[in-house]
Amino acid sequence: MITLKRVYDPPAAGDGRRVLVDRLWPRGVSKEKAKIDLWLKDAAPSDGLRRWFAHDPEKWPGFRKRYRAELASAPGRLDELRRLAAEGAVTLVYAAKDEERNNAVVLKDFLEKR
Repeated sequence: MITLKRVYDPPAAGDGRRVLVDRLWPRGVSKEKAKIDLWLKDAAPSDGLRRWFAHDPEKWPGFRKRYRAELASAPGRLDELRRLAAEGAVTLVYAAKDEERNNAVVLKDFLEKR
């Protein structure tokens, strides 16, 4: 089971393994407070794609397409995440304000469809 949660929301016992899937560490959050079990920078969009998207809702369809292409081009980088999800609950943790249009949403969908 894979769920999503903002890093600014308090951790919960039901989160399972908390995996940060952003390339940059979230601003204003200490590592102790975030309770991150694993930081998978390589599961995040490339720096160029992240900068291009800039959380612009009008770029969302293009971002989804480009990010999925990045994920498909290097499937091995998600092996550890797949292994964790097979073992139990995993929460993909992200920093974006928009809870419907962010890389964790695309990543969760990508993992569940494969």
